[in-house]
Amino acid sequence: MDNKCYGPLAFLIGKWSSNEWAGENRAPDPNREVENTKFRQEMTFVPIGQVDNHEQKLFALRYSTIAWEEGDDESPFHEEVGYWIWDAENKQVMKSFIVPRGISVTAGGTTDPNSHMFEVTADVGCETYGICSNKFLDEEFKSIRYELKMEKINENSFRYDEDTLIKIKGQKEIFHHTEKNILNKVM
Repeated sequence: MDNKCYGPLAFLIGKWSSNEWAGENRAPDPNREVENTKFRQEMTFVPIGQVDNHEQKLFALRYSTIAWEEGDDESPFHEEVGYWIWDAENKQVMKSFIVPRGISVTAGGTTDPNSHMFEVTADVGCETYGICSNKFLDEEFKSIRYELKMEKINENSFRYDEDTLIKIKGQKEIFHHTEKNILNKVM
């Protein structure tokens, strides 16, 4: 199968890794304050081919990522699995994933098939590109918006910049849980 059918996602096919502890993560610490950590990461994108959704034709990549905080190369602090999906007819790129903390996200955005940069977003309560959480997270750390920008640097590297806006119980300000990294193709 020609990878062009994956549109702007085609370049992602394969296995990727960050350089050492180059990733930057800003998250709530155990006291609900700010914690900044460095991390390393691995991502894998495996083509699964055409997905027929009645008359809608999609192309999907099975996706996973694992990240380790600096100083702890044994136990990942973050994992997620899901799919990246391309809808050529509607020029929609989608990321649908779940994190083992009890949160799932389907984010989407419009882009051109040959684009080297695209964005996906999701909002709590949205019926198309939305966020769903378990009861604890919904009450204590409610994710209200998810934003992700992906940019192909060249054939062997890409960067991403992610921002999850969280309403933390007892805090007036929205918390920006941010993450960014550059990954290089290893396979």
